[in-house]
Amino acid sequence: MLKNRHVTGWLQAAPLSLVLIGFLILPIVTIVIVSFWRATEFSIIPAFSLENYEFLFGSQVTYRVFLATFKYAAITWALTLLIGFTVAYYLAFHIRSQTVQIALFLLCTIPFWTSNIIRMISWIPFLGRNGIANSALISWGVIDEPLEWLLYSDFSVILAFVHLYTLFMVVPIFNTMMRIDRALIEAAYDNGASGFQTLRHVIFPLTKPGIMIGTIFVLTLVMGDFITVRFMSGSQKANVGRLISNDIALLQYPSAAATAVVLLCTVLIVIGVLLRFVDIRKEL
Repeated sequence: MLKNRHVTGWLQAAPLSLVLIGFLILPIVTIVIVSFWRATEFSIIPAFSLENYEFLFGSQVTYRVFLATFKYAAITWALTLLIGFTVAYYLAFHIRSQTVQIALFLLCTIPFWTSNIIRMISWIPFLGRNGIANSALISWGVIDEPLEWLLYSDFSVILAFVHLYTLFMVVPIFNTMMRIDRALIEAAYDNGASGFQTLRHVIFPLTKPGIMIGTIFVLTLVMGDFITVRFMSGSQKANVGRLISNDIALLQYPSAAATAVVLLCTVLIVIGVLLRFVDIRKEL
């Protein structure tokens, strides 16, 4: 009987295992293998070599680009956390009607009804030198000449990131807040806790798993993104995703694979460190 159950368990897990192996494990293994190959201007040589990693770690450009990537990820994470926590808190604790909660939550998803590229490019006419923002500020007398840093700058890149990925922070935090037992909050108020004390000592600790899931989503998306940096910086800024994209455009697949492996390891290390502080298994 136990043997039959064991076989049945393996058979039930086999379809998902095959999907994960075929669409996750094998592509990653292939990228790792290709990262050790050599490439010339005209061909790829499938021979073991460390020159891609030697060039990658020996270049100051690599460290500057990784630093810029971490900067984008950190600032975007902080802003999305602030906005996401505020929105989720308002929906979870200030909206009593479940129907209104659902309606407002769906309202937050409306931007996702269009593609990321369309939502990102829509900022360009708004932030441009002769765009809506500069025209409005000049007409109000706030500035005398257009602000050049609104577009094709770090500001526009981070603004687009926040716009694109805030919902990935709102959803898990809101889901976690909805699971909080309201009796705990009432008990905190009954014991004389203020609103801020209740938020700090009751709501925030219980929301950490949702915050951590949102953090993982936002960090991985921002660190792997390249199209947003390209368009919103006017190709004046770079991140790791753009390094990989440029290598692929030049048919330097081994170099692109090596950069992708380093990025993957970096993201996994960051996620591993984050998971040491919060157990998210009960949220999954």
